[in-house]
Amino acid sequence: MSDLVAIVYPNEAKAEEVRERLLKLQKEYLITISDAVIAVKTESGGIKLNQLVNTTATGAITGSFWGLLVGVLFLNPILGVAVGAASGAIGGALSDFGINDSFVKELSASLQPGNAALFVLIKNMTADKVLNEIKDAGGVVLKTSLDETKEKILRDALAKAAERPAA
Repeated sequence: MSDLVAIVYPNEAKAEEVRERLLKLQKEYLITISDAVIAVKTESGGIKLNQLVNTTATGAITGSFWGLLVGVLFLNPILGVAVGAASGAIGGALSDFGINDSFVKELSASLQPGNAALFVLIKNMTADKVLNEIKDAGGVVLKTSLDETKEKILRDALAKAAERPAA
């Protein structure tokens, strides 16, 4: 079962920095991430999502390949690539995997303008090592699906990092 963790940061750059740290930890096999989305509340009040995977581009590339293959079979590869890319891009734009976009937007509505929330869907992790790597970035826990004990440990660690600069 996967766990969802959403942490609010003062800006998009800080959220991106933490996401990069988590991706580095994934390469070290300390965490397995299913999805990681950054939601930023704009000054106008809208929510901008920064997805880990661009499904539109991925769909277009995959569609181009299959369109080329089908086009070669019917002796019109250029038309096949064009149709395949267009249909793949449309399919990719309409698909959503990992964390539900409407759920992310709904939770992010409570953010202050300029703030960013990092939503991470975690399959498994070595909690103590991962927490040691991200706790100095601070942040405020918005929502988790962790059990109460693990959530309290996360909240306390992030709160200590937030208190440190003020001391």
